[in-house]
Amino acid sequence: MERKLRTLLLVVTLLLPATSAPAQILNEQAFKLFKLMDLITNYYVDSVDEAKLTEDAIRQLLRELDPHSVYITRDEVQEMNQPLMGDFEGIGIYFNILNDTIIVISPISGGPSERVGLRAGDRIVRIDGENVAGTGITTSEVRKKLMGPKGTKVQVDILRRNVKGLLHFTITRDKIPIFSIDASYMPDDHTGYIKINRFSAKTVDEFHQALDKMPLEKMDGLIIDLRDNGGGVLTAATDLVDEFMDADKLIVYMQGRHLKREDFYTTAGGRLHNVRLVVLVNEGTASASEIFAGAVQDWDRGLIMGRRTFGKGLVQKPFYLPDYSMVRLTIARYYTPSGRLIQKSYKGGYEKYMKDLEERYKHGEFLNADSIRLPDSLKYYTLKNHRAVYGGGGIMPDIFVPADTAGNTKYLREMIGKGVVTDFVLSWQDAHRKEVLRKYPTVDDFVARFSLPEGDIARLRKMGEKQGIKADDALFERSLHHLLLLVKAVIARDIWDSTAYYRIVNPSSTVYRKALEMIHDPRRYEKVLSGR
Repeated sequence: MERKLRTLLLVVTLLLPATSAPAQILNEQAFKLFKLMDLITNYYVDSVDEAKLTEDAIRQLLRELDPHSVYITRDEVQEMNQPLMGDFEGIGIYFNILNDTIIVISPISGGPSERVGLRAGDRIVRIDGENVAGTGITTSEVRKKLMGPKGTKVQVDILRRNVKGLLHFTITRDKIPIFSIDASYMPDDHTGYIKINRFSAKTVDEFHQALDKMPLEKMDGLIIDLRDNGGGVLTAATDLVDEFMDADKLIVYMQGRHLKREDFYTTAGGRLHNVRLVVLVNEGTASASEIFAGAVQDWDRGLIMGRRTFGKGLVQKPFYLPDYSMVRLTIARYYTPSGRLIQKSYKGGYEKYMKDLEERYKHGEFLNADSIRLPDSLKYYTLKNHRAVYGGGGIMPDIFVPADTAGNTKYLREMIGKGVVTDFVLSWQDAHRKEVLRKYPTVDDFVARFSLPEGDIARLRKMGEKQGIKADDALFERSLHHLLLLVKAVIARDIWDSTAYYRIVNPSSTVYRKALEMIHDPRRYEKVLSGR
C-alpha cells in the first residue's frame, strides 16, 4: 500500500505546476491525497482494493486536464509500444478461432513458424502440452501463450488436413515485424497507391520498400491513404513529408508552457517532388496523420480528399511511474506550417469530447460538407497559393467526399458484426485453398476472375439465418454485391496478403475513384490546388 501511495504522490507532483508555486504549496497539495488514502486504508468501514482506488484517482486527475493525458498500466505499456516500435516477439502467425479451434490463417513470411513448416489451415490443438481445442480459449489467451521473449521455445501440436495424427513442432520465438503499410500497388501504369495504417519507427523504411517495387520513372501520381490512421510516431510523419518537398520547409512546430517552440523542417532529397499527390482522410485520421496532411495542404503540395479529420493537436510525453506504469501527459500543442492549431475543443468536458464523432454523424457532416461551419477567426491561408484553410477542428479536405452508403445495409452490418463473414471465409478458404491456387495461380488472376459459386452464396445466407440475421429477397439482393465483394477480398487477404484485399475493395470506394480521376486530370488537379 505504501508503494501505491508513493505512486499517487508522484503523479500529483507531476500534475501540479512545476515552477509557478512554492515547493511548500506543492507538498501540501500532494500530502492531502496521501493523507486521504491513509485514512481510507486505516478507517474506512469496508475493505477496498487499494490498487484500483489509486489507479482510478490517477485517471480522474488526468481527465480533469484534457482528453489525451492518460494513465497506462504496466501491462498496457508493453502492448501499446509494440505497434510503434514496429515489431514484437513471438512465433509469427496470423490466426483466428473458428468453432473453438485455433486455425492458422498464414505464417508470417520469414518468421519462426514458417521456418519450422507451419502452414495455412493448420489447427493448433495443444500448446506446451496443454489442450487448447474446445476449451473456450480467447484470442488474448492465445497471444499470451504464443508470444514471449526472443530465444524461448514453445511446443505446439497441429492437426493438418489429409495427415493422420498430430504433428509436433518446437518453435523458437523471435522478433516478428508489425507492418504499418497495409497495401502498395499500381492501380494503373502511371499511378501508385499506398495505404498506411499507423506511423511507426519503421514506416518510412516500409514506404521506401514499397516505392522500390514501383516504376517511379513512369509514375505521374500517388494516392496516400490515411483513412482511419490514428497517428503514432511524430518523426515518422515528418520524415515522410521529406519525400514530397524541397529542403528547409517548415513541417510542424510544437510549443507549450514549459516547452520552447520546436520547429521541424524538411531535409534534402525525396524521390517524389513532382508527382501529383492526393491524400485520403476521414474522421479517423488523427495526430501524426494530421501533421502529414496539414503540411501537404499548407504548402499546396497535394490535395486532401475525403472528410474532416479527427482534430488532435496535443503532444504527449511519457513519464514512467515506480511500478513501470506510465502517465502520458500533454506538454505542448502542435501547429501546422500556416500556424493552425487543429485541436478540436474539449471545453465541454471529457464525455462531450469523446462523443464528438457521434455528434458529427448526427449532424450530417459525414454526408454533407455544408453542415460544417467554422468561424472566420479560425481561417488561415496556405503558404504558396494563399488558399483559405481552417484550424480548430481537424484538417478540412480540399475536396469533400461523403461517406459511402450504397449497400451499407443493416443486414450487411450484422453479417460482419456477428462474425458470419469471418467464420464463412475461414471454413471456405480452409476447404478450397488448394483449388483456388490451382485455378488462380496469381493474385491478378483471382482479382480478375474469381466469383463465389451460387451454392456457397446460399450457404453464407443460411449461416446468417442461424445467427438470427434474416433478410427478405429485396434486402438480400441490395446487400449482395457488397457482401460478395467483402468475402472475395477477405479470401484474397488470407491466401495472399492485405494488398490483395485493397485491390478488390478500393474500386467500390467513391473517394478512391475520385482520387484516381483527379490524378488523371492534371488541369483540374492544378485548378483545385491553385484555389481558382
